[in-house]
Amino acid sequence: MLNIFTLAHGRLVQEEIESLEELSKFQPIWVDLESPTIDEKRWVSQYYGLSIPEDAMDEDIEESARFYEEDNGELHIRSDFLIDDHDNPRSVRVAFILNLINPSLRSKGVLFSIHDEDIPVFRLLRLRARRAPGLIEDAREVLLKLFDADAEYSADTLEGIYDDLEKVSTQVLAGDVTDARAGEVLGAIARQEDLNGRIRRNVMDTRRAVSFMMRSKMLNAEQFEEARQILRDIESLDSHTAFLFDKINFLMDATVGFININQNKIIKIFSVASVALLPPTLIASVYGMNFQYMPELAQKWGYPYALALMLASALGPMWYFRKRGWLK
Repeated sequence: MLNIFTLAHGRLVQEEIESLEELSKFQPIWVDLESPTIDEKRWVSQYYGLSIPEDAMDEDIEESARFYEEDNGELHIRSDFLIDDHDNPRSVRVAFILNLINPSLRSKGVLFSIHDEDIPVFRLLRLRARRAPGLIEDAREVLLKLFDADAEYSADTLEGIYDDLEKVSTQVLAGDVTDARAGEVLGAIARQEDLNGRIRRNVMDTRRAVSFMMRSKMLNAEQFEEARQILRDIESLDSHTAFLFDKINFLMDATVGFININQNKIIKIFSVASVALLPPTLIASVYGMNFQYMPELAQKWGYPYALALMLASALGPMWYFRKRGWLK
């Protein structure tokens, strides 16, 4: 899908393009290519003189190839954006291309973004820019607002993680955690730990992208101050992710501790049962001996006497253990 965005009365207006002729009718500040087809890439390359790298959305590229400037003045930024999907949280690589200094190309002053799927941060910015006049002024502002919204989206996701961990904490600290519940808790904790790690990586990537924009001297004074504020926000997110990692580790240790307690209870019951059965075993062993002179062998009450003695020797230790509270 090829979408272009123009400014009209201070608002961002979206147009969906289906041909090269339609593309030439507009003067956009942002061209968004979501899962672009070969034809859509060709239209953009042909009309704007833009060269889209073949590995623009590849995950496995060298770090030095993620932030760089071409000889023709194009700035290339490849950054990851978070998608907080409950079943499949993930990061999506987005390639940005921005030409600010080469007037010989139609791409001057236009931000190009290439990605494989729709991203919540992009939807959020489009919605805000349509409702708030003056939010977006140029292509640089679009890119900066995207990173700002990405940091905000990460912060909201962290709040969701904290709320979920609070629910887990209530279950764990309430005590009497069964093995089934412990399994559910560990699964929930593992999901939150994975998402928290993705957020930490995402904000680190955003920090590097914003820092590159500041170093490239592409921002005016107001935008530079806004970029500094984004970095301060990201710094606070780093502290919060560290706090959540500590909370996750605590809940993980507590849950594993309850699992160990449940296992120890089982082992304790087996140990008590083994000790309680030792006296009956001893009595049965004595009366199983084949000596000729055993007083009880010639008595009618000998057999029930031996059974009663074994039963009493088993119940005696069990009563004692229960009285001492060792069977709880």
